[in-house]
Amino acid sequence: MDSGEIRSRFLKFFEERGHTVVPSSSLIPDDPSVLLTTAGMQQFKPYYTGKADAMRDFNSLNTASVQKSFRTSDIDEVGDETHLTFFEMLGNFSFGGYFKEGAIKFAYDLVKEYGLIIQYVTIFEGNSEIPRDDESEKIWRELGVKDIRQQPKSENFWGPTGSEGPCGPTTEIFINNVEVWNIVFNEYYCSPRSVSEAGSPRALSEVGSPDNKLEKLKTPGVDTGMGLERLAVALQDKEHIFETDLFAPILELLPQNLEDRKKRIITDHVRGFSFLISDGVRPSNKEAGYVLRRLMRRVITSLYIWEQQTNSQYSLWSLFEKIVQVYGGFYQELNLNIIKEVFSEEDERFRLTLGRGLKELEKLKAIDTQSAFKLYESYGLPYEVIKEVGGKHAEKLTREDFDKKLEHHKETSRAGSEAKFGGHGLMLDTGELKAHNEEEIKIVTRLHTATHLLQAALQVVLGKNVKQDGSDITAERLRFDFTFDRRLTDEEIKQIEDWINDKIKRGLSMSFKNVPYEDAIQTGALFFAKEKYPATVKVYTVIDENGKPVSSELCGGPHVENTKELVGFKIKKQESVGAGVKRIRAVVADIILNT
Repeated sequence: MDSGEIRSRFLKFFEERGHTVVPSSSLIPDDPSVLLTTAGMQQFKPYYTGKADAMRDFNSLNTASVQKSFRTSDIDEVGDETHLTFFEMLGNFSFGGYFKEGAIKFAYDLVKEYGLIIQYVTIFEGNSEIPRDDESEKIWRELGVKDIRQQPKSENFWGPTGSEGPCGPTTEIFINNVEVWNIVFNEYYCSPRSVSEAGSPRALSEVGSPDNKLEKLKTPGVDTGMGLERLAVALQDKEHIFETDLFAPILELLPQNLEDRKKRIITDHVRGFSFLISDGVRPSNKEAGYVLRRLMRRVITSLYIWEQQTNSQYSLWSLFEKIVQVYGGFYQELNLNIIKEVFSEEDERFRLTLGRGLKELEKLKAIDTQSAFKLYESYGLPYEVIKEVGGKHAEKLTREDFDKKLEHHKETSRAGSEAKFGGHGLMLDTGELKAHNEEEIKIVTRLHTATHLLQAALQVVLGKNVKQDGSDITAERLRFDFTFDRRLTDEEIKQIEDWINDKIKRGLSMSFKNVPYEDAIQTGALFFAKEKYPATVKVYTVIDENGKPVSSELCGGPHVENTKELVGFKIKKQESVGAGVKRIRAVVADIILNT
């Protein structure tokens, strides 16, 4: 059974049983508490807590999806026969439609329909806070499963994705000693304890620890996940995931004299970054862009070393084309041209210093955190490359120490940048807005409101796929970065300016409301995907004469009360930040742009 049929059978099975099939969400999540989409349930989090209405949105309390997912925790282990970065998760979800009996019976019937035999299942053994899952055991025994193993909370209790969220005990299905399906029963909501409860505000740690609390959900729900790659191993009778039709056609295109471990790394990373690029991520030194750059540079380095050793050349073009061929039928957002463009730019940029960096690396007899970071800072060599190429010389180098050094460097750079700005203290510094005195605060406030109108105008003129990728505002100008794959035409710039100036001329009012984060997202208000928002947020909205919002966005302020305070809006410059990311510099009223 090929991977396409595995997906289609899964979705058909649940659609025939009253589930609404929901498309995979982006790898760039709406949930700001996580960097990338790591599980199928992330797009459904509001439905478990009642903050969103499943019947309204899906016409059903039950859904099913095939979700593209990405986890960074295993990057260092990729290269063996089991670990991946990008993977696909088959899942069925219920928000009050059914619970343990329904979920277990569905799983049992589908495994049987696939022609597989359950080897054993696991259940939660219980602890002082949460009872043993006797109900699941009883259901499995009634279905004829005899080998039922109980496991502690560390194995069979699923915590929330991000800082807090739904959670509960799990039951897992094993086939050929491999866990293929994890069924989570979301009975609780896990959240950090308050200051009065915990003594001091703390981040959420282990589920059920003294630092957080469990509260019963009003309506329990079901969240399941079955890895497509693992399931394909069983259904295609293979030894490991790289032998399945998800990987084998890609692996076959790599040079035969490249060692197997390197082949698996390149196959996984190229597959992963092709999806990241197609979902709008671009290489950078922060957040998702940093993950993308790590993958790309590890691949580039592996091929560079092989080329030097064999005096050969190799192009990844055939791999990109095969990935789009294998996955493009189901994931139509895969864009071959953009993948090639983004990779080519990074490949060209990195190879300028790669050779010198590797020579410096080879000179070192002992590679510690300091020397490793110098190689990263000077030549762009990522941790994985330094660790791998350094071999025994890098035995004492750890990911934890390297990441600590990287974070310290970022904090120092931010502090230095702020100190440099104007050479003296700032009266206002939100990270995005900077001003030295009351007069400058008035100017940046107007420019801040202009960025809201600008983002709304970009979506009107260029389409809803345009997303914010960063912004910076000083008393001289606003700078706004956004995802877009080409240079704006003169006509498009004029349309954007005209749209904004129309709203300014009409003197529209701006106001804000404090609302729960999940409720704000459901209204369609714009937000910065890379920002981490609190549980309660401000939503600033510009309202037209008929009470209709022309701009609505999550933001901390400050803003003007009426658009007429902006006087006028002018785009002074457009630039390319990198592949797929453009930058606009603009002014309001009579501000002169000096940058």
